[in-house]
Amino acid sequence: MAFTLDDAAGPAARAMEWLVLGAAYFLLLLFLIGVFDLFLSLYRLLVAGAFTDPNEVVGLLDSVLLLLIIVEVHRTLLAYAKGEPVLRIVVSASIIAIARRAISFRLEDYGTGEETLLAALSIAVLVLALVVGYFLLDRVSVPGRPEL
Repeated sequence: MAFTLDDAAGPAARAMEWLVLGAAYFLLLLFLIGVFDLFLSLYRLLVAGAFTDPNEVVGLLDSVLLLLIIVEVHRTLLAYAKGEPVLRIVVSASIIAIARRAISFRLEDYGTGEETLLAALSIAVLVLALVVGYFLLDRVSVPGRPEL
């Protein structure tokens, strides 16, 4: 009886499945902590009367988008563990991440107008490319490629 490559790869594949599930549970814990922190931050804003400050509202929105990214990464891990396609989930998580960056964009973060313009254009190109990519993934089906 010969020892094959499949025999050797089996335990590694099972270990990877368990590690992916462990990472999914870890993200679930992070999400719960993040939701608690979000409600705590909202309570602090209401008590302090700072809920009309645009910077504070953007900070809260940034936290919400970060939680959505965690949800999308969690969905990606679960889909991967189940052997389901993950490409659409990854692209949607990327759209949320770049939207988060666009919403928190501050002119003060850059030294010159040229740097600011380059950063803004880069964000715009990423948003456009990701939205077009998501649209194409949603509309195009490739025979033999169910993940697309």
